[in-house]
Amino acid sequence: MKTTVFSAHKFEEPHLISANKGKHELNLLDVRLAENMAPLAKGAEAVSLFTSDDASAKVLEKLSALGIKYIALRTAGYNNVATEKAVELGIKVSRVPAYSPYAIAEHTVALILALNRKLIRAHNRVRDMNFSLNGLTGFDLNGKTVGVIGTGKIGAILVKILHGFGCNILAHDTSEDGNLIEKYGVRYTDCKTLCAESDIISLHVPLTVHTIHLIDAHHIACMKSGVMLINTSRGGLVDTKAVIQGLKTGKIGYFGMDVYEEEEGLFFEDHSDEILQDDVIARLMTFNSVLITSHQAFLTNTALTNIADTTIVNLDCFEKGIDSGNEIPIKSPPNML
Repeated sequence: MKTTVFSAHKFEEPHLISANKGKHELNLLDVRLAENMAPLAKGAEAVSLFTSDDASAKVLEKLSALGIKYIALRTAGYNNVATEKAVELGIKVSRVPAYSPYAIAEHTVALILALNRKLIRAHNRVRDMNFSLNGLTGFDLNGKTVGVIGTGKIGAILVKILHGFGCNILAHDTSEDGNLIEKYGVRYTDCKTLCAESDIISLHVPLTVHTIHLIDAHHIACMKSGVMLINTSRGGLVDTKAVIQGLKTGKIGYFGMDVYEEEEGLFFEDHSDEILQDDVIARLMTFNSVLITSHQAFLTNTALTNIADTTIVNLDCFEKGIDSGNEIPIKSPPNML
């Protein structure tokens, strides 16, 4: 089956080719799907999309007019897809519901440790032959209270890791995980209480109409002074301008982000020879207490292999007219936990 693969990055191409085993005609494109790029799918039956691709209603109409009947997402989240429009047009959509929750959880801990122990600043000092320790003091994770918002697959693994550090865990979710309560002493509470009592807060919920700017000025005002905030989930969960204000006042002492609400056209691309046009992220980059990675939490060989394998299985099943079990449940909220 001929499939146009948008946003095909060099780091994932070998995994896709290996998983495909020559079964499908994959047209690997390094361009992001947008309305003006939809014609590149001409002649294909299916397209495969990544997190930054635009599958809004207008784009789906163009794809449908070209004969596209299937979208194989290489992501768990699908907030970039106009799902109701896809149903109207008869376009089926599949995703990769789980690829490696360990990759995301471990990257979250990496951000926590790097921010706490000021590893980036320490490394840069040593490279400049500056071996002073002034300004590099961190804190023990042992005994600290960590608030985990969202205890699905990723959040649950993060809880397990942090419990190993000796942290006290607060959690907030629409449903409680009894196993986490029994094994790790997790205490579920409301979001406001979690914000007020946590030394570190980490986000692991899907982006829906109910969670957009979950972390806003109101919730930031409830937080401890000097709190550490980590977001490896979806950029839109955080009101970035409110976070900047929190950083300026010292309410937020550390901010680690792997995702950004305006990352489309910025992340996954090399802009090193250009002038940065995004004033918000430019301001974030001026804080020593901010650590930014460009949506790389998923980037492990295990995750890339699993994403490629599942994507090809989804294409196989569509070609054979059978359900892969990974099709998006349209009436449910996007689940990326």
